[in-house]
Amino acid sequence: MMKRISNCLYVLSILILLVTMAGCKVLNLAPPVGAKPKADRLMAIQSSPNFKYGQFRNLVPTKTGLDFLGYTKVISVKLAGKFFGDNDHQEPARKIPVMKIDLTQYAWGQDSATVISWLGHSASFIQIDGKRLLLDPMLSNVASPVSFAGPKRFSPPAITAEELPQIDAILISHDHYDHLDFDTIKKLGKKTRHFFVPLGIGVHLERWGVPAEKITELDWWQEATFMGLKIVATPSRHFSGRGLNNGMQTLWSSWVIIGRVNRIFFSGDTGYSKSFADIGRKYGPFDITLMECGQYNKLWPDIHMIPEQSVQAHLDLKGKLMMPIHWGAFDLTSYSWNDPIERVTKEARKLEVNITTPRIGESVILHKYEPEQVWWRE
Repeated sequence: MMKRISNCLYVLSILILLVTMAGCKVLNLAPPVGAKPKADRLMAIQSSPNFKYGQFRNLVPTKTGLDFLGYTKVISVKLAGKFFGDNDHQEPARKIPVMKIDLTQYAWGQDSATVISWLGHSASFIQIDGKRLLLDPMLSNVASPVSFAGPKRFSPPAITAEELPQIDAILISHDHYDHLDFDTIKKLGKKTRHFFVPLGIGVHLERWGVPAEKITELDWWQEATFMGLKIVATPSRHFSGRGLNNGMQTLWSSWVIIGRVNRIFFSGDTGYSKSFADIGRKYGPFDITLMECGQYNKLWPDIHMIPEQSVQAHLDLKGKLMMPIHWGAFDLTSYSWNDPIERVTKEARKLEVNITTPRIGESVILHKYEPEQVWWRE
């Protein structure tokens, strides 16, 4: 009986995937999907040393995604969990705690403290040298091109796009829907001074109303100066794409932010590689690293780190303080929702790594940070 039900769910998942793929073909024309690079943007992409044989490539051989059978397996596992009422705690039993951001800590002025507020998943609000930055500001309730379907947030965001003050710069790691959000960018476009993105992503922003002069696209290892800060696009091990026919056409990256006193590393989405050591040698040590530690799966071991690798990457970067990100907001894979933070804190204790684990919305002031908290067990 159980085998028959499992087979039925597997067939159902195939049908769902086929319908989804058909829908994606229609959605390719919708604004949230973005646009395809043309003219000068396309020439910049094609001249990149990281663009070969018609697509961007990782620095090391990488299995970048799932094949058709892999996708159906993931979908059938999730359907089985919902069908039998046992999803292995992939979602929290109750809403996780979210703190409203105290904007009074984000005071203007070069001598103001460096402050980092985690907004859930990979989104962070940062003040450094008095400049206000947003990293991967996905603030919508659903990580999807449509509002009625897709992974939903466990809890409301710590702050809305409307509540945010004027922003000096937004940094985007790549163009997946849980990192580059159409609605959020539309709302923040006019109140943001500048955008820094990997090669190819600028055309999405332009389609959504961001003027070209407010966009800087960078290849790996390229540097830009902005209001006294140095901003560097550094390698990551991942992939890109927002539709069925634009995979690997935009670059993905990690980011280095260097101020007068402090240095910040933001991992974006990435598998483990020797690039962390290369970045650490060139730009480290870092006062804080914002390291992805979630959404891993044995079906895609190359494109997301397991938590233990996240701690090792922090060490490779010569990091002083680690903040785990890319967890606690969406169910995008198949493990207990708090498995990433349990594993990453355990490994950090084992390797004597300083780690900070704020609640969503809670501010971390560098050099005055709170030690590890275990709020996810409350």
